Amino acid sequence: MKPWFHKFIYMVSAHNHYSDQKMKSEINIGIKGMHCKSCVQKIEERLSELEGIEKVSVNLEKENAKIAFDSEKISKKKIEEEINSLGYTVETTDPKTPSKKNTLRQGLVYGLLPHIGCIAFIAASILGITFATELFKPLLLNPLFFPLMVGLSLCFATLSSIFYLNNNGLLSWNGIKRKKGYLVLMYGSTIAVSLIMMFIVFPITANIEPINANITPITANLNNTNKSNVATGAITLNETKTSIETIRLMVNIPCSGHASLISGEIKKIAGVNSVKYSIPNYFDVSFDPIKTSKEAILDLEVFKSYPAKLV
Repeated sequence: MKPWFHKFIYMVSAHNHYSDQKMKSEINIGIKGMHCKSCVQKIEERLSELEGIEKVSVNLEKENAKIAFDSEKISKKKIEEEINSLGYTVETTDPKTPSKKNTLRQGLVYGLLPHIGCIAFIAASILGITFATELFKPLLLNPLFFPLMVGLSLCFATLSSIFYLNNNGLLSWNGIKRKKGYLVLMYGSTIAVSLIMMFIVFPITANIEPINANITPITANLNNTNKSNVATGAITLNETKTSIETIRLMVNIPCSGHASLISGEIKKIAGVNSVKYSIPNYFDVSFDPIKTSKEAILDLEVFKSYPAKLV
């Protein structure tokens, strides 16, 4: 074979190789605004449909896309424009935390759910549903009930966060750092619900009187007492008024969630006129000493689980 022919073949091969190298390009583009696997799929499917795109691999955790393409058919600028048209950017700005509203709602639910037992007890007490209060009473007699419930709410939040991160390919240290806003909102709202229940809801509901409570007004007792003692003059009106006593009890309850139980049990005693709870563990009890006594109040069964003393 003649030398000039060899030279021609070599030149053609070199030209083809050069053309292939020129046409086939690979770039690594940073993409911001991706939230989950559906974002990855959306970008990959859209870019794969473009003429000249040979291969697309989007990494959610690293927030980038490796793209192999034919530079004769499509340009890097066109690829970036397509990504932007999908609602994402190739800029270096931090993506916003996704679905803040849904995340907040989840945190509220997880924080509230473990307290259902106490909420049901309080509702039953206010409505006067005896069988329901007796059903939930054993839960509140357990000193560890609320610590366990708070722990359970955090477990719910943790499991939800793990599922979210895992389903979106972010279950890693880098993924956690990237979604720290989501996690802060999830745990923050979960803990906030427990704090609101402990310091606002439970103290208020502990002082609500049952709807069907049969509380005899003090004046009615006074009238009856005066009528029965007019002849003898043994008891005067002023003496009867001053017969009502008030004591303050300090009860060793773990938290205010148990306050409704204590108040309800004290109110069952004949002669007790009112019970007012105040944070953290004080109960002001107003009673008629003719019908009951301090000793009788302190002798309640509930105080065996939660000791009480006079202040």
